[in-house]
Amino acid sequence: MDWWRTSETIRFQSQVVAMLDHVDFGTADYEKSRAFYVRSLAPLGIRPVMDIKRHDGRAGTGFGRDSEPQFWIGEGFAVSGRLHLAFSAESRAAVDAFYDAALDAGGSSKGAPGLRPRYGENYYAAFVYDPDGHTIEAVCRNSEFCR
Repeated sequence: MDWWRTSETIRFQSQVVAMLDHVDFGTADYEKSRAFYVRSLAPLGIRPVMDIKRHDGRAGTGFGRDSEPQFWIGEGFAVSGRLHLAFSAESRAAVDAFYDAALDAGGSSKGAPGLRPRYGENYYAAFVYDPDGHTIEAVCRNSEFCR
């Protein structure tokens, strides 16, 4: 196993392993943020797959494309400072739909859908601010549907 390599994924016993398993952060207004993410991420095929009460009673929601949550938000301990999350999209149409849904859900624009050649030849993305002011991106790249 080449565990010292820096890459998006590693191969371990013939299995591709993602670089990150999940991300979790607190929000200033959990219900508002939850509603924003439910609507914004739906066009990307991402939905709430788990709602929990943590050991200290704070609520949390895990989002994913299947039954495994990979993106979590929760009550309390809101993240301050710079945070940028980029969600993968299967097509340019999905990026466009994410952008429209995010704006309809109360987000504000940081960059309308379009090509971003400085990031890659077929890098098609849209950027919005979530209710806490964090940058949320949907991106389609390196796919026949993103050209």
